[in-house]
Amino acid sequence: MKHTVNLQSGIKVPALGQGTWFLGEHPKTHNQELQALQIGIQKGMTLIDTAEMYGNGRSESLVGEAIAATDRSSLYLVSKVLPSNANKRNIVQACSDTLDRLGTDYLDLYLYHWRGSTPLKETVQCLEELQDEGKIRSWGVSNFDIDDMEELLSVPGGEHCVVNQVLYHLGSRGIEYSLKPWMKKQNIALMAYCPLAQAGSLRKGLFNNQAILSIAQKYGVTPAQVLLAWVIRDGNTIAIPRTGNPLHVADNAAVDDLVLSPEDFEALDKAYPPPTHKEMLDVQ
Repeated sequence: MKHTVNLQSGIKVPALGQGTWFLGEHPKTHNQELQALQIGIQKGMTLIDTAEMYGNGRSESLVGEAIAATDRSSLYLVSKVLPSNANKRNIVQACSDTLDRLGTDYLDLYLYHWRGSTPLKETVQCLEELQDEGKIRSWGVSNFDIDDMEELLSVPGGEHCVVNQVLYHLGSRGIEYSLKPWMKKQNIALMAYCPLAQAGSLRKGLFNNQAILSIAQKYGVTPAQVLLAWVIRDGNTIAIPRTGNPLHVADNAAVDDLVLSPEDFEALDKAYPPPTHKEMLDVQ
């Protein structure tokens, strides 16, 4: 992949990865989803994001099956621990179960899925210990707003956070006001989930927007490809679109060759203006 992101851990990862939310949950679509993940890997989307919560572990198991014949060192595997497990009592077992489902002996990145009742100091200590033991190579968080991130960096070891994964797409730009620039200053990469929006009227609006359609027509690409190219435009953002459709995976990977012009970005800003004030963190 030409588009990459340099993490503070010294690792370079693809800016286009694969999400797995809702994958692995239905036997009827299992083979198609398996094929989609494998095609994505073949096309350079070797960063795969999953979580113990997704399908109660079934998404992790699907990923494990998809990567079974792949050189582990060529992959960058990301999973997430639930808040109820992000403590001294449960995290070791939770991580072990995740590794078993993935069929690997380490995670490249382990994320605290969202903030729960466990003190951040304890969760960070647990993550640091897993890293010291070699079960994870690095760690980060998910769904943390700027106040949470500032508190995180105030606890011992908090500065080792390499990624914050939040919802981010053209129709949801609230993080650009304070969180995104703060993270860039701290050298913490942004991982954007739902980079194409989830569903409903917002997604429909994005895919039918005239500015997006015009840019897509200009380059002979799809609206989804325009949206993904916009998300990864700054070199500090990883997009993890989720699809169980092999054709859509190929389209996602092709975004690596799409470069939007300054005029394109101006048109997109006009259609979906950046925020002018602090907004609540979107989670859906």
